[in-house]
Amino acid sequence: MKLELRFFASLREALGVSQESVTIPAAVKTIADLRLHLIGRGNPWSEVLAEGKVLRCALNQHMVDTSTPLQDGAEVAFFPPVTGG
Repeated sequence: MKLELRFFASLREALGVSQESVTIPAAVKTIADLRLHLIGRGNPWSEVLAEGKVLRCALNQHMVDTSTPLQDGAEVAFFPPVTGG
């Protein structure tokens, strides 16, 4: 499955990348699986996307939770939670 990944704000800065096209293994079926797959790349990925860190996710520009199934050709965005004032 092919995906377009997007990283925003502090995630983009820490990873040094704002977007990436990836082909993922068939075993990666949800946003949570994708996050674990990316963590498996090692640092800085494992540090920035660590399971204990709160991250927001979007699939094709719609906010989703980590149990959301992935779709071939989808855009997946990760960003830190934001606060307003």
